Amino acid sequence: MQKSVIKTALISLLPLSLFSCWNNFGSQTQEKKLPEISILLSSDTASPLSGARVNEVKQAIRAYTQTDAEFFFITRDIYDHQIAEVLENPADMPMIMYFPKLSYDVADAAKNGAFWDLSDFLSDTEKFPNLSKIKHSVAQSLSVEGSLIGIPRAEDIGLYGLSYRKDWAEKLGLEEPKTAEDVYNMLYEFTNSDPDGNGKNDTYGLSLSKDELPLDIIQSWFGCGNGWIEVNGALAPVHQTQEYLSALNFIKQLNYEHLIISDWPNRSSTTWKNQIIDGRAGVFIGKLDDARQISDQFATKNIRSVVDYKKYAEMVLVGAINGKTSADIGYDGFIAITHTAKTRAQVEACLHFLDKMNDPEMMILATYGIKDFNYLIDDEGFLLDIDVGNPEIAKCYSGLSKTLTYTPNLLRQITPRMKISEREIEEEKVITRNAQYAVMNPASAYLASSNTYAKYHIELDRMIDVARTQYIIGELSESMLSAEYNRWYERGGKDVIAEVNSLYKVRKH
Repeated sequence: MQKSVIKTALISLLPLSLFSCWNNFGSQTQEKKLPEISILLSSDTASPLSGARVNEVKQAIRAYTQTDAEFFFITRDIYDHQIAEVLENPADMPMIMYFPKLSYDVADAAKNGAFWDLSDFLSDTEKFPNLSKIKHSVAQSLSVEGSLIGIPRAEDIGLYGLSYRKDWAEKLGLEEPKTAEDVYNMLYEFTNSDPDGNGKNDTYGLSLSKDELPLDIIQSWFGCGNGWIEVNGALAPVHQTQEYLSALNFIKQLNYEHLIISDWPNRSSTTWKNQIIDGRAGVFIGKLDDARQISDQFATKNIRSVVDYKKYAEMVLVGAINGKTSADIGYDGFIAITHTAKTRAQVEACLHFLDKMNDPEMMILATYGIKDFNYLIDDEGFLLDIDVGNPEIAKCYSGLSKTLTYTPNLLRQITPRMKISEREIEEEKVITRNAQYAVMNPASAYLASSNTYAKYHIELDRMIDVARTQYIIGELSESMLSAEYNRWYERGGKDVIAEVNSLYKVRKH
């Protein structure tokens, strides 16, 4: 595929004046010769970085980063497909590329030398004071055959955990749960002790649907890890551990005692939060943001506390149980430097640009645009986003947020920031605290590099998920469950384990 083919995908997105070869930026007369880079990003809109005052945005970026950056965009709906074509022709790549995830195609391109190993570069705290602060545990998940191929666009890892209805617990005299036994006791009481005080046996403990996330989180409480776990110096899928079976037996007991609604395996995940909002269940296990939104809905729908009618019902966000919870992967896409950057100096120019874009001034520009045009600052010093619902004036900076890696600061950690509710402030505190208990998946990068997993992951993952549910609801005995694991092993699981551990040993040595 030639560069002209790539440009065809971009032609509808950018003004013709922007087009040139990825590295041919010398045609314009400039007052000062600056390092030149090219960058390919995804966009939610059809014409990003355009319209009124776009030149002002570009000049601000140029002046602040001291870099001549040429931006190219592909719309999000075709990004994965188009990127696959770009990867087939490494010589045609821009210097900087955004990727939504570490897919097999990306990992394969990395193994074939498409991207620079950034490990040594990002250890330089003087040159790259922002990027050098990436979380090591997150960066590991973007390592291919020992090379760090991308800079993660950081997000919180402590996003998942348990929450519960505060008023129901207060009515029944229950303390915040800290252990799995505490959770069981709360679910039992919420089911059997009339927590809403209506005199009817119409509540149950745990909100659940066919979504797999709550089961994954509960498993982590029992010490079996997150997807995979290190055992005796090797990586193993968690279903091979005794701790995993202990977790399944715990959930199976909850199901047997009807502490969960009986048809949960067939319920759409759209009903998940509603089971709490409608007053049928009292414990939610999933994203802490979803739990906070349940509290918001209590206020919106005028759902009052059963112990104090003057107050709205609300959720208590707990997070970890037994000192553990599943971790989120820790990034929302990543940014790679391709070998179109021919020299270390060009790589450092790319990294310098990205590092400067993570200074607060550029983060605000890339996220909210121009002061007094796209946003205002109110009397309290909070940011008011005034172009929401007006994509035409937002075009001047749209798409730029994909250049941000949020290192070392997430957006909420810089000022000015948008004003948020007390419930949102509490959510942020719990998520931050939860990070220390969040268990990462140590195999995520290796799975992306596994040929067998790339081919069969949908089937293999589904086999484990279905067997887990069938065991919990009593359709499979323990011996039948083991037989399903053996079937998984023979259908490709054995090869996945071997491939993952081959890559893991390379990193360790």
